[in-house]
Amino acid sequence: MAATIIFIATYFVLAIGRFPGLRLDRTGAAIIGASLIVAFGVLKLDEAYAAIHMDTIVLLFGMMIVVANLRLSGFFTLVSEWVVEHAHAPLTLLSAIAVVSAVLSAFFVNDTVCIALAPLVAEVTKSLRRNPVPYLLALAMSSNIGSVATLTGNPQNMLIGSFSGIGYTTFTRALAPVAAIGLVVCVAILWLIYRDEFRGGEIVQIPHRAIEIDRGLMWKSLAVTAAMVVFFFLGWPIAEVAIVAGAVLLITRRISPLDVYAQVDWGLLVMFAGLFIVVAGVEKSSLEQTLVAVASRSHLDNGAALSAIAAALSNLVSNVPAVLVFKPFIAHLQDPQLGWLRLAMASTLAGNLTILGSVANLIVVERARSVVEIGFWEYFRTGALVTVATMLIGVWLLH
Repeated sequence: MAATIIFIATYFVLAIGRFPGLRLDRTGAAIIGASLIVAFGVLKLDEAYAAIHMDTIVLLFGMMIVVANLRLSGFFTLVSEWVVEHAHAPLTLLSAIAVVSAVLSAFFVNDTVCIALAPLVAEVTKSLRRNPVPYLLALAMSSNIGSVATLTGNPQNMLIGSFSGIGYTTFTRALAPVAAIGLVVCVAILWLIYRDEFRGGEIVQIPHRAIEIDRGLMWKSLAVTAAMVVFFFLGWPIAEVAIVAGAVLLITRRISPLDVYAQVDWGLLVMFAGLFIVVAGVEKSSLEQTLVAVASRSHLDNGAALSAIAAALSNLVSNVPAVLVFKPFIAHLQDPQLGWLRLAMASTLAGNLTILGSVANLIVVERARSVVEIGFWEYFRTGALVTVATMLIGVWLLH
């Protein structure tokens, strides 16, 4: 009973983002939930330590260090600047933003890509006197779509990779086609809804701007990143490869380690650890049997059913906690690997449904606020179509 109450209370805060009347966020809720699991004797302290899946924590931490070095070197700004300079028509600019966002998000955490690109997209579209909304929506939605393609595209994929044991190449072979077709569909829907913006095919002239680049750091970071991706595809343990890559990049005289540490999302790492403990507590209680019974009645071996439930839960409590909820009973499916792949697809693509569906969406909206206000319904009328269309594609391709 204690585990059930703690689980429900923790996920209540995760769903609404805070506890009414208190300054308590999602990370705090995970910490408190994990502490209560130990305090009420659901898990002993050594069992709580063992419940933390260190492969996931190490992978996420290593990737954060790699991405921090690329960002501090100016790599993301340089790539986005080059792309927009060479896009000479509104539809070309839209497509270029979508492709860059998707490709970068496939190999790096999508939230970081949006942090780097959102201010530039907002500034460029403002200077060109274009409607910035479709371009910013393309950035946010494409980052979510692109991140579905690999195990390192977003935190929930990293989590699924650690739980499932699916290899990097196997995962990419299954989900990269979903991302590629989904990206085309996303651009087509944006063109259809905002067709007045793209009618006429006028030439877009984007002036060159001087940007600050640390070329030495950039080339070093790119070399380490390329080697890291190669080892991923060769089948080396991705957590081990990621943390070694991060460690190599910390050996430098160019930037202060404090600048790198400032780019690490420590709150996310702590939230992961806390949720691991909460879910492990549930697995020791009768609630797990209840969840398994519910899963069997929900026909989760059916791709459409699993995807729909995962999408709904991801929008309710966010995608990482949603994946953890599924952990106890994915193993009971007829094909667990296919179940994990469907969960990765659905929990990620569901992020495009609303502004609150993913952190990447919130980052784009907030960082572009000085240029344009994107309201809930403005986002939803496109996001709903993109989400439904891309998830149908995912269900079909993973049938």
